[in-house]
Amino acid sequence: MDLIPKPDQVVAAAGNVAQTLLYGGLADLRPMPRTLIDDGELREVYHYRPAEDVPQTGDPVLLVTPLAAPALCYDLRRDCSLVEHLVTQGRPTYLVEYGQVSFRNRSLGVEHWVDEVLPAAIEAVHQHSGGRGVHLVGWSLGGIFTLLVAADRKDLPIASITIVGSPVDVTKVPLVAPVRPLLNLTQGRGLVTLAYRALGGVPTPLVNWAFTAVSAQKVLTKPLAVLTHLDDTDYLAQMEAVTRFTSTMTAYPGRTFGQLYHRFVKGNALATGRMPVGDREVDLADISVPTLVFAGNTDGIAPLPAVRAVVPLLTGSPEVRFEVVPGGHLGMLTGRAARATTWTAIDEWVSRWSRGPLPATAPPAPSARATTKPAPRSTSSAAAAKKAANKKAGTRTPATKAAAKKAAATKKATKKATKKATKKAAKKATKKAAGSAPAAGAIGSNPTRRYGSAGSRALGGR
Repeated sequence: MDLIPKPDQVVAAAGNVAQTLLYGGLADLRPMPRTLIDDGELREVYHYRPAEDVPQTGDPVLLVTPLAAPALCYDLRRDCSLVEHLVTQGRPTYLVEYGQVSFRNRSLGVEHWVDEVLPAAIEAVHQHSGGRGVHLVGWSLGGIFTLLVAADRKDLPIASITIVGSPVDVTKVPLVAPVRPLLNLTQGRGLVTLAYRALGGVPTPLVNWAFTAVSAQKVLTKPLAVLTHLDDTDYLAQMEAVTRFTSTMTAYPGRTFGQLYHRFVKGNALATGRMPVGDREVDLADISVPTLVFAGNTDGIAPLPAVRAVVPLLTGSPEVRFEVVPGGHLGMLTGRAARATTWTAIDEWVSRWSRGPLPATAPPAPSARATTKPAPRSTSSAAAAKKAANKKAGTRTPATKAAAKKAAATKKATKKATKKATKKAAKKATKKAAGSAPAAGAIGSNPTRRYGSAGSRALGGR
């Protein structure tokens, strides 16, 4: 809104204020309808119902939720929801979330998610979608879980993985780097360790406070931002949805938080490409599926260098792509700019690596196959038609036959010459284009993309 508002801005601002006061807000916070298809200990797998008049096609996408953050990260609000985008595109869409973490879950470690939760969710989606390969999309810690599972379980039907804002090298996170030497001084007996052991984890209020503290600058400037955008309904609706998201954080199980704290934050284990999980060590070099990595250009929780550190570790992946997109930690996933950047790149990536049902899928049952055959053409009708054609041919004079034969030969020669010239020109044009332009399917080659070509890196053909 201008410093001296224009009449239309005043009207829009007044309408927004009235809508907020009378109806409680501007954002459409209705969740996308979904159905539970599988569950277990701290595991709920949902299938989002297809949009009306939009048939579901292609391989399924499984959205992997991080610990402590609600599944709202993927379904923030209508018109700014990755779930809604995928469903309206006709993409079979699934989500795994973990429910409420309680004190009785305090003994569960990272291996619970790597060994049980995520593999079971992938298998459930694979079966529910008709035996297709599953494309995983993991945000923040959900991306870390995705990397570990893809490296540890090559037997799973994973078609590709997409990692969004997942820091691998925590020494490159400005919020953590200055205090890491102090954390190491305690040798595992510090105040943080004593606290999460006594409480059985990190309670919800503390998680909310930590997330708010990370974005303290935005919290302090929020009143000014509201005033300067009072006429912008979409901006205010987004701010309202983000506020709801940050107020619905969940808890961390004690043992899981302890492992992440000691191995991930203090030990920076994943920066080497290897991380202990249970009784073994998982190596990211064992990932053998295509991998797409996103970093937000203003992300303070997972800054660009911390995320990009994973790229050289993925030596076993057939293709790795690194994309820089606008937004902070949440904004890069479900901000207003994500509609034309992050989501577009995910669409291109999943479409490129979709291959339909896997070979191991059993063929349809005989009863499901079509058993009716088209009726054979009447023999008498076929004979009559052949007889009439022969009769007509018999009335042609020798001169007519010679002229027809000559015309057919000329036509055949012309067609052959045209085909040869066209093939030669196409080959020449293809050779010229290959040396000056990216492949049509490459990320960053789409001229309609608003962001990413200049700030992205495509690393292909490993």
